[in-house]
Amino acid sequence: MKTYFKRFLRNFDYPLFFTYLILTLFGLVMIYSASMVWAVGQYGWPADYFFKKQIFNLSLAYPVFFLAAFFPYKHYKRKGFMATSVLIMLVLLGLVHQIGYGDTVGAQSWIKLPFGAGSIQPSEVAKLVLIIYFAGVLANKYNAGTIDNLNKSLGPPVLVLTFAVISIMMETDIGMSFIIILSAFSVIVASGLKRRTFLKMSGLISIGMVAVAGFLYLNWSTIMTGGRKGRIEAFLNPFDYLQTSGYQIANGYIAIGSGGVQGRGLGNSLQKMGYLPEPQTDVIMAVISEELGILGAIVVIGGLGFIVLRALSIALKTKDPHARMLAAGIGSMIGIQTFVNLGGLMGLMPLTGVTLPFISYGGTSVILLSLSLGILMNISMFVKHENQKTIIR
Repeated sequence: MKTYFKRFLRNFDYPLFFTYLILTLFGLVMIYSASMVWAVGQYGWPADYFFKKQIFNLSLAYPVFFLAAFFPYKHYKRKGFMATSVLIMLVLLGLVHQIGYGDTVGAQSWIKLPFGAGSIQPSEVAKLVLIIYFAGVLANKYNAGTIDNLNKSLGPPVLVLTFAVISIMMETDIGMSFIIILSAFSVIVASGLKRRTFLKMSGLISIGMVAVAGFLYLNWSTIMTGGRKGRIEAFLNPFDYLQTSGYQIANGYIAIGSGGVQGRGLGNSLQKMGYLPEPQTDVIMAVISEELGILGAIVVIGGLGFIVLRALSIALKTKDPHARMLAAGIGSMIGIQTFVNLGGLMGLMPLTGVTLPFISYGGTSVILLSLSLGILMNISMFVKHENQKTIIR
């Protein structure tokens, strides 16, 4: 254990850690700035309510990060660990339809925890569990030489993925479903499948997409709630729906546009004065852009971009297929979630309510993202250690 701890400190990825730390602390400051007026005016709570709640969230997230960084990633492909993780995920995804609660657009995505401990979002849990499960199953099949047997290698994980995605769509959280599907696909891309097998898999995925499209068509009236339909209308032309569904996105445009290069100054946003609903969550980048201008946006996008590129670089450097798939999956997940969040705010796609990684307010989100980054940190240290052994040889 002592030797492992020394190796842990010697190979610690300090650039990755400090980027993570800066983003979470920057997000904490911006949550306070963005939420103070909304907390008082909308809920009658103290101005620092969301700020203190996020401090509590980070007090859990940081230890989770270090525990994951210290815990050897190779254990994640053990069958017992994967089976337990998937079982917990499926139970949570089932419970959310029974005892879950939702938001203003009809997404029933949260489960309240007992004793006033807050809430948990099962789809956030599913996002990471599916990456771990896909990477573990495919790594085991790769080592056994059966990865190109689609029925044995991809059959079980795709079945679990299908169940999870359908459950999350029925909440209805389409944005999270999109992130989960693409993250799982990124793990498959990094798995080492032969070209012919990959083409077969692409054909099966196409069939699956047709099946999902059929599911959406048959359940359109359930999935397309009034609030969700409004988000699509707002995406197409928010200024035609200024008093209804386009209110949030239009005011987000105004906030971004009025920030300019340098911004109005920290704390001086006008749009957070009741014009941007829940500005501390998925539209927090609008407040950052208004108060800190393009420079503030560059800090956030640059930090998140560094994490994504670091993850992909780690995936390319490692010789372990399991490490490669985990790193590629985690990096892709963070990159895709960032794109979905910023794309919705900039009008490239409908606003989905997905948080901006490490910046937006949210306990489940920041804790699960910290766990993901801790796993990535452990892989990074393993890659450094392996490279050092190769140089010595």
